[in-house]
This record gives sequence, C-alpha cells and structure tokens, in this order.
Amino acid sequence: MMNILEFPERASWSTIIKRPAVDHLLLNEKVANVLNGVKKGGDKAVQQYTLEFDGVNLDSCTVTAAEIQEAINILDPILKKAIETAAANIQKFHLTQMNKELPVETMPGITCWRKWVGIDKVGLYIPGGSAPLFSTILMLGIPAEIAGCKQVVLCSPPDKNGKLHPAILYAANLVGIKQLFKIGGVQAIAAMAFGTETIPAVYKIFGPGNQYVTAAKQMVQQSGVAIDMPAGPSEVCVLADETAVPAFVAADLLSQAEHGPDSQVLLVSTSAQLIESVNQSLVSQIAELPRKDLAVKALQNSRAVLMNNMTDAVELVNEYAAEHLIIACSNANDIADQISNAGSVFIGNYSPESVGDYASGTNHTLPTNAYARMYSGVSVDSFIKKITFQQLTKEGLAAIANTVETMAEAEGLKAHAEAVRVRLK
Repeated sequence: MMNILEFPERASWSTIIKRPAVDHLLLNEKVANVLNGVKKGGDKAVQQYTLEFDGVNLDSCTVTAAEIQEAINILDPILKKAIETAAANIQKFHLTQMNKELPVETMPGITCWRKWVGIDKVGLYIPGGSAPLFSTILMLGIPAEIAGCKQVVLCSPPDKNGKLHPAILYAANLVGIKQLFKIGGVQAIAAMAFGTETIPAVYKIFGPGNQYVTAAKQMVQQSGVAIDMPAGPSEVCVLADETAVPAFVAADLLSQAEHGPDSQVLLVSTSAQLIESVNQSLVSQIAELPRKDLAVKALQNSRAVLMNNMTDAVELVNEYAAEHLIIACSNANDIADQISNAGSVFIGNYSPESVGDYASGTNHTLPTNAYARMYSGVSVDSFIKKITFQQLTKEGLAAIANTVETMAEAEGLKAHAEAVRVRLK
C-alpha cells in the first residue's frame, strides 16, 4: 500500500519529506478572484459563490435561533455527552495557559509589566465539506472564550439542504458562540476578512481548511487581517521500531489518510519487518472504511522509510516537522525529548492521534506543511495580545536618564534625549 524507501541517502531526504505539489499560480488566481468578488459584492457575491461551489441557493446565510434549538433537540444524546466530555478536557488544559505575569522592578523606581488582552474580534472557519469537523469548534471556541474575545464569528459550509450539521450547531452553542453563518471556502474567509452587510469583519481568522482556504487566509493576511497559521491539508508521521504494534500503526495512518486525497502519511522505522506487517494491515483495515477511496488516494502520496538507526530516524522526523507525530518505540519518552519540530506529539503505543484530535485536551489546530519548524499550534495565546506597560517615579527616571540620553545622542535622536532632560530640569 505504501511506497517503501530503504536506507535513503541524506541527499534524498528533501524528496522524502516533500508534500504533495500544488499549482500555486493557478490556485492563487482562482482564490484572488473570489476574494475580490466578495470584497466588492458583499452578501450578494457570497450568495452567488455558495450556489456555484456548494450547490445551495440561500436567501440568508445566518443561522437562526430556531435552527440551533432544532439541532439541540435532534442530536443523539450519546454524541452530546461525548462533545461535553471533550469540551471539559479541552477547557481544563487550556485554562492552565492563563498564568499571570508579575510586575518587575528593573531598577529602583522603574516598574514594567505585561497585560493579557483578548483580541476583540475573531473569526473561526470550520470545515464541513466531506466531514463536518464540529470538534474544531471546541478547539477554537474554548480558548477564544477563555481569552475573553468580545466577538466570535463562525463560518462553515452548508450541506445540500442549506443547513449546518446539528453537531456543529450544538458545539457552537455549548461554547457560547452567537454569530454563526452558513458559508464555506474562500468566500467565508473573504467575508470575515472584509466584512459584508451581514457578516462582521474580524481582526484574526482561525481554522484549518483545504488548499483554497489556506491560500485565502495567506492572501487576506497581506491586507492586514491576522491568521492563526498556514494550516493546510492534514498529515501524520509515525516513528516506530520493532516493538510497535503493526495494526495500531496502520490504524493511525488510515485515520489521517481518510481526511482526503491531499492528506499525507509518513512511516519512519528501523524495522523492515514492521513496515511489511503495517502494509499488510493497511490492506485488511482499509477495506472496512466508508471513506476508503479517499484513503487510497492519500496513501498514493505517502511513504514508508526504512532507516539504518534511530538517530538518523529522529533526524529525518525533525526535518519533516509533522503536524502530528506518533512515537511507537520502546524508549518513546526518551525519543520525545529529542523532538524539536512537530505540531503535536503522541507518545507510546496507546496514544493514538485521534485522541488528540477530539478529546484529550490538547488543541488539534496545528501547523502543517513543515510550518511546525517555526509555528506552534493554536492555544489561548493565539487569541490574546500582550501589552507592555512601564511606570517610572521621578527618582527612577533620574537613575536611568544618563543611559537613555547617551544612547539617544549616539543614534542622532536628540529629541529622545530631550524628552528625558525636560522632565528633570
């Protein structure tokens, strides 16, 4: 099932870790046209694009209170309980991120501190095409609420009946999101970036999506709207030795591959026998999947790499910088300490990625396409600004005056020096 590469030379590693190619010129042209269309045409343009891309003609894209109540009434109680359990764990983990910083007296009479302030207006994009990702609402809505964001706008693509999945509405209501809109794709990003007659413009946009959504987020960032990260098609890397359970590894690879044909899975191992057993398990497990066709296409872009030793394997994994990294090795904790590039790490045979995707408490909105080399996943920090403050007494200013005056004069900025001198005359 997976393409197997044995003992690759270091010079070929860049090819191994390469993600599926995208024609960015053609992609960006299409995305730019939709962004400009919504910017100029507002609600009418959004309606036209929703008909064109989603096949739905909506008189209004606003989710009503009646639709939310209907979703609450019809959703399976077992699923409601699962969502509530996941929400509680996610909230518990994210609340620990709100540690207050204490003021610091850098010199006598000079006090500095930082204040955390929630971003006033944020937009959440929730994918809903082939799979309604209601779990992403918990991952974004809960830290937004903890951060104290004043306005949270949610957009998600409607189904063929012009509705959002009941679980999406239930999860949004659970975390207190009031402004929900049935809009997907590039037109949703455009609406939240520029605003329309109905959808408010926001300061920062969050949420994963396909290559079109990712390109749209990156483009609106150039016009002054912040984004969480360039989160594109999902991916997983499994680092395994001979102690890994082949059925577990295959299940983890398939849980990622079923997202879509542009997802990527990578298996890195020091055991040829394990790779062979995983491939056999993939064949038997994939036959049982409802989304089998999508998984098969994703696996065609995926690789199993046999390495000479664990040192080289870890180095390759760090170069790959996976969104999700599963370490299925005998000394998994020691190896985890050596990981420098990954969005989220799952340690040991009993830590499947799907647990982090839904309910362990960590956030599943993570950097893809090797952006884990320099980006973190979403957290409460993503929804706040940190404003610095300083307060000086007259004595404090006198103590530091010579330092500031000397540096200002050396840079040729006399007015900076005078702003100190005038206060001490």
